[in-house]
Amino acid sequence: MTLTQKLKVLLNWSTRSTPHIDLNTELYQQLKPFRLPLILVVLMIMVGTLGYVIIDGFTLLDAIYQSGITFTTVGFGEISPISPAGRIFTITLIILGFGVFSMSIGILVEVLNKGQLVKIIKERNMLYKIARLKNHFVICHHNEITIELSKQFRENHIPFVVIDTREDLPELAQEHKYPYFVQEDPHTEEALLKSYLSSAKGLITLSENTADNIAQIASTRLYEKEIGLKRPYYIIANATHEKDIDKLKKLGADRVISATKLMAERLRAMSLRPDMENMLEKLLYRKDAPIDMEEIKIPDHSWMRFKKLKEARLRDVTNVSIVGIRDANDSFIPMPKGNVLIGTGSKLLVIGTGESIRATKRIIRKKQKPEELKYV
Repeated sequence: MTLTQKLKVLLNWSTRSTPHIDLNTELYQQLKPFRLPLILVVLMIMVGTLGYVIIDGFTLLDAIYQSGITFTTVGFGEISPISPAGRIFTITLIILGFGVFSMSIGILVEVLNKGQLVKIIKERNMLYKIARLKNHFVICHHNEITIELSKQFRENHIPFVVIDTREDLPELAQEHKYPYFVQEDPHTEEALLKSYLSSAKGLITLSENTADNIAQIASTRLYEKEIGLKRPYYIIANATHEKDIDKLKKLGADRVISATKLMAERLRAMSLRPDMENMLEKLLYRKDAPIDMEEIKIPDHSWMRFKKLKEARLRDVTNVSIVGIRDANDSFIPMPKGNVLIGTGSKLLVIGTGESIRATKRIIRKKQKPEELKYV
């Protein structure tokens, strides 16, 4: 490997992210009508150049120049005396040039009026932008939930792509500030490729039709197997009815959200514990919240496996509180005591500041017991 190649690898310039579907074929199809005008222009310049060389003995450069200004009818005049035969040839060249340019303008106007060329160019540019995303979320179907979710994602700097078949999706994307969007049927392979799902963190399907969500989950899990993804996609689905929640989970959704159920639970909490809801609103739900809550999974290589909770001393080192433990069987232990054993696949529910939670993750992911814990 040369020094230049090593530098490219170091700066991550060795490869350029390209879309799985680049639309080059469609773009070339739209540009095909321009082939005839281009051929005629080149042919007219060649004929004009040859004519001036033969008729009036122009040099090659003078013949090309005279042919160009005559063919384009710019009116610069003769660069050297032209014979009567040469003038007749010039008039013929002007008339033919006018005809070629008129035809070219007609073709250009016709292609632009169809709108497909501009649409393909814009979509192609969008696909190249999407191909640069990493660990983004793919949101399927535009609706009111999508609008609110996109606001939250933008505020928290979470990259996302919206997929929908609506004809007015570009206008909606501009109105609701979707940075990336794909105008396709979400469950099709083409939509998954255009959204660069291979580099995504997960997918959120928000259709009000359960059948659409089922098709989306099935397509995503199938695509996941086809590309041999090591880390499964995190799939969140929307359920209109309570009876559909278990069905969508069995089909492969990691989480299923029912807007009706969430609203009912929130209203119940507000009714029974209004002060607590106000506190949670200030501490957890706001973007600039002083504290955060997160569930952290214990990796298989973590030094904390098969250790008691009190041995981690996370409260003393990172200033977080462990308010719950979920074991591999999905059993939840609220407010665990220090002698609770941390098993394989356990998840810790921690509360703390954003910085303290990040520090906790770093400690948990270490293979050996961190040095700072030896002195606590």
